[in-house]
Amino acid sequence: MSTAFSRTLQALRVDRFRPGATGILTAIAVVAAWTAWCCLAHITLYEVSDKARLEVDRAAYPIDSPLLGRIVRSDVAIGRNVKAGDILIEFDSEPEQLQLREERTKLSALLPQIAAMRSQIAAEELARSEEQRASAVSAEGARSAAKEADVPVKYADIEERRLNQLKSGGLIAERDYLRGKADSERYRAAAESQQIAIRRIEQEQKTRASDRAARIRTVETERSKIEAQIPPLQASIHRLEYEIERRRIRAPIEGRIGEAAILRTGSVLQEGGRIGTVVPSGGLAIIAQFPPPAAMGRIHEGQAARLRLEGFPWMQYGSVPAVVSRVSNEVRDGVVRVEFHLEPQSRSPIPMQHGLPGTVEVEVERITPIALILRNAGRMVTETRSAF
Repeated sequence: MSTAFSRTLQALRVDRFRPGATGILTAIAVVAAWTAWCCLAHITLYEVSDKARLEVDRAAYPIDSPLLGRIVRSDVAIGRNVKAGDILIEFDSEPEQLQLREERTKLSALLPQIAAMRSQIAAEELARSEEQRASAVSAEGARSAAKEADVPVKYADIEERRLNQLKSGGLIAERDYLRGKADSERYRAAAESQQIAIRRIEQEQKTRASDRAARIRTVETERSKIEAQIPPLQASIHRLEYEIERRRIRAPIEGRIGEAAILRTGSVLQEGGRIGTVVPSGGLAIIAQFPPPAAMGRIHEGQAARLRLEGFPWMQYGSVPAVVSRVSNEVRDGVVRVEFHLEPQSRSPIPMQHGLPGTVEVEVERITPIALILRNAGRMVTETRSAF
């Protein structure tokens, strides 16, 4: 009886440690599922940069001092909205202002002189024209008188020839002959006097015209000398205006002052000293820095990304979706610059503004687990060989 009982216990003990068909099938199914997942499933690989920040999609404009000067006016304040051309800093320009007023006074004194000389020249030319017309009228009257005087001369010549014939024939007395000859001489003298008057009128007109021309040339010479002083004065005025304007530092664009140095009236600002930065109005973009192995050939335009901002826990505020817009082709300071634009349909409770730092993740690849395992194994083997 005891022998039969011991055999029964031994049989039960053997059955307890023998694997059943269900366990084997379960193990096979698990291995098959794991193998299928490794070979067929795809997982997403990310490249992460913790050097990311929000920036406006237009470049911010740093403002530096172009010269050394003492500040007499300062309107630079962080957060101030400015328009293009607003004065931010004004340096002392009193010497240039005084010299500018002096040059403008000189110029304003020259212009009336030039105007007066032009009026004088116009008056001289008008007087010359009037004299020429008056002389022409006088000469025409003298010519008419000369023509009138020529008529008695012709008659006297005929009468003289007739008297000569009568005298030769002894038909007239000597006294009558001499009286007729004297009349003829008188008529000729009157005609010659009219010709002399014509020549005198013409000569006087030439003299007056020459005098007018000489006076006009003298005035024109003086005017030219004064006009020659205007271009240097104008150039000096433009130079002084430029120097004064250089001492007024204006906002280059419309935007908001995002960075500002502490500048007080009366302090001296060195040449090249930073005044501040104007952040232009516009949309926001993400700027991130990646190591070259992570970015070159792996990150390209159109890839999806998400931004997690520091100070705003992502489990509470979530992440901001974005898309790669530009990737730099050059390495600068050991990193590659990558730009992202925010998805237009994204709605975030975070107050998005320029300068917020964060971490950006970029979906660079979808790969099967087995390929990832083999890739990491190969990398480990390569690193081990390099170590030895």
